[in-house]
Amino acid sequence: MAVCNAAFAQQSYVKEHFTKKDVYITMRDGVRLFTSIYIPKDASKQNKYPMLMQRTCYSVGPYGADKYPARLGPSAEIMKEGYIFVYQDVRGRYKSEGTWTNMTPVIDNKKSKTDVDEGSDTYDTIDWLIKNVTGNNGRVGQYGISYPGFYTAAGILSNHPALKASSPGAPISDFWFDDFHHNGAFIESYFFTFPVFGVPKGKADTTGASWFANKMINPGTRDGYQFLLDLGPLKNADKYYSDNFFWQETINHPSYDEFWQKRGLLKHFNNKSKTAVMTVGGWFDAEDLSGPLNIYKTIEKKNPSAYNTIVMGPFGHGRWSQETGHTLHSNVYFGDSIATFYQKEIEAKFFKHFLKGKGDKATGLPEAYMFNTGKKEWATFDKWPAANAEHKKFYLAADGKLADTQPTTPGSMSYISDPMKPVPYTEDNSTTIGFTPFAYMSEDQRFAGRRPDVLVYQTDVLADDVTLGGEITANLKIATTGTDADFIVKLIDVYPPDEANHNFMPNKSVILSNYWQMVRSEVMPARFRKSFEKPEALVAGEKADVNFRLQDVLHTFKKGHRIMIQVQSTWFPIVARNPQKFVENPYKAEQSDYIKATETVFNDSFIDVQIIK
Repeated sequence: MAVCNAAFAQQSYVKEHFTKKDVYITMRDGVRLFTSIYIPKDASKQNKYPMLMQRTCYSVGPYGADKYPARLGPSAEIMKEGYIFVYQDVRGRYKSEGTWTNMTPVIDNKKSKTDVDEGSDTYDTIDWLIKNVTGNNGRVGQYGISYPGFYTAAGILSNHPALKASSPGAPISDFWFDDFHHNGAFIESYFFTFPVFGVPKGKADTTGASWFANKMINPGTRDGYQFLLDLGPLKNADKYYSDNFFWQETINHPSYDEFWQKRGLLKHFNNKSKTAVMTVGGWFDAEDLSGPLNIYKTIEKKNPSAYNTIVMGPFGHGRWSQETGHTLHSNVYFGDSIATFYQKEIEAKFFKHFLKGKGDKATGLPEAYMFNTGKKEWATFDKWPAANAEHKKFYLAADGKLADTQPTTPGSMSYISDPMKPVPYTEDNSTTIGFTPFAYMSEDQRFAGRRPDVLVYQTDVLADDVTLGGEITANLKIATTGTDADFIVKLIDVYPPDEANHNFMPNKSVILSNYWQMVRSEVMPARFRKSFEKPEALVAGEKADVNFRLQDVLHTFKKGHRIMIQVQSTWFPIVARNPQKFVENPYKAEQSDYIKATETVFNDSFIDVQIIK
């Protein structure tokens, strides 16, 4: 009831303090985009406000001149500070005209009015706003989380002089590494979302309704593991998605070809942009973790003189926009009101400085505001990764030790991987079906490590704290009896036996004594070990290198804990099963292509980490 009252109070605040204006803004090619504008009632030529904009594919509703949302902007803090808030349905979505394209390809050199992308739509929208909205101060900021984070990042490329501040949150930078794929492995937990992204909206449909709703699959169960296992090979999905354009595009582009490459953002960033950028992400984001880290790093490299910062908190996907009081991820408690701290002390200050203040680089904020998920406290850095981070190798020894020196004699460990009995990603048997789950990103991994098809390596009990801060790279030396395989590597914090449960356990049956908390994880298909563009089969019985990057961490493994690595070849149904027999297009594999295989990991394999002392 308290939550309902708070939401009603905020909605009343919005209606009391803002005037809503719905307009269609015409782009350079004649397509009109539906835009809702909320203007403070005291805005005038004498009392001007900056504008804060979000462009989205997920609806700017509620629609209607007398319909108001419960909140405006990224937080209640910013809403009450005073801005003109702008929301826009992107092309082909909800009430906007035009054709919807997933991750609209960037056109760097536009030669005519028909050369349009998200950058040009952002430019045209900003240009219209500053010329037509009464009481604006000529400064515009943009923000968004997840897909709206992509639109925010792409909007940076508009280079409109009025765009002063951009904060992409959990932005997609490349569909080959975020959301639908990780290193080219298909993320099957997205299976049920394809109607959202692959059903075209009728051109005459400007009602704001969810036109794809009747295409959503009703699996008749919450057990996603069993449903997707019973589905069988991915080719069987055509019975659901034969007319889904994004599914058909996905299965017909099984390698990193032009279709995927031209949707990537990173190569388009340059030194022309003058907008200040604060990229935001969550360390436990199961959907878009690659995007925020790599957008920050790319802008830092290509535009070193720009104001470019990064914030990474102890959050799942977009959870910094919500306050839950006690900040938890899965069963791990990080402290209280961490989202509120971010909203008030970081986000609000960023936008206020660039949209209302001096607009110079002297914001008082650090370049990297990073939450240490082991110490459970914020840390600040002048750059990321930290300048004092040193590389260190941990070897996967044949006796199950995670060793800091290379073994002197050859050795290996093996397991049998069976795609018909894949390793589950979670111990929870009632998996929610929908968007990809998020709790597993810090979940207890004891259930997996006790299976015979998962290798476990761990250090001795740590005599001192060890802080990993920066990039992690897995360098595996493997062999297989098959001709293809996936390799999943997990970095795990092993708690001591005397670890006590905290007071806010969401699952009272979980014990934190000897808890194996997943800190980071990633999958790599061996077919892409040499090139994402040109997959190549493994030779059965022949030793091969499979090297890949896990995403960054900032985590202190405390004295008395252990550092653990797990290696496995299935991770279902987060990752689609690899047949383990090389086929040109895994989406077209037959049931007979799915075979058991023995996977061997040699003891000259190592994990390269960065340690902050």
